[in-house]
Amino acid sequence: MDDLPALTNITSPSAARPLLGMTILVVEDSLYTSDAVRLMCLHSGARIRRADCLRSARRHLSVYRPSAVIIDLGLPDGSGIDLISELDAARPRVGSIIGASGTDGAETDALKAGADGFLPKPMANLGAFQQVILNTLPRDRQPRGPRILCNDTVHPDPLAFHDDMVHASNLLELHDEGPVIDYVAQFLGGVARAADDTPLLDAATALAERHRGDAAHGIRLAQLAGLVQARLGNRAAM
Repeated sequence: MDDLPALTNITSPSAARPLLGMTILVVEDSLYTSDAVRLMCLHSGARIRRADCLRSARRHLSVYRPSAVIIDLGLPDGSGIDLISELDAARPRVGSIIGASGTDGAETDALKAGADGFLPKPMANLGAFQQVILNTLPRDRQPRGPRILCNDTVHPDPLAFHDDMVHASNLLELHDEGPVIDYVAQFLGGVARAADDTPLLDAATALAERHRGDAAHGIRLAQLAGLVQARLGNRAAM
């Protein structure tokens, strides 16, 4: 990665736009969560690029070096922990590596792998988002003077939620067991937390916590699939 072009600050950050000049690569499979990050970057002055899996992220990183990388730990083609370890060991190193997850214990795993910071999901509070990123930056990259911590909450596009449901529905139609179902349960759990959708979260959690060969697996899977279809048929409610 030594010859990759770095996307650096082109102007100084300010109290109102503390991430001005930064380019942030977001490695996130959920469009709903990605839209929340997009809005927070927009209000903070940062540019955003997105990768939806490890393969796509590595392709991005082969042609440019962002100011910061936010990495979801649960991705469709592997664990974000692996990418965090790779980026921490690379020279020159990306300036800021940040893990993101809503799973218990994930922060410890991300920091052990080499992350500089951690964003717990759901990500919706603008001030908390800014502060985590700023805490990973050297002092000369931070806005000067006092700064009022913003407490605004972002609201992602409901169409992004719908697109996530379409993605999950397609996978559920093709699979009823195995690693793909484990991924779908984790994926829908994350989307449900971000959308504050308790019934969907409960169903996804129940499926994720099942034991292999559990006789109730088919029932739980059908319940989750039914909730996904109900949300696809109820776009106007979002």
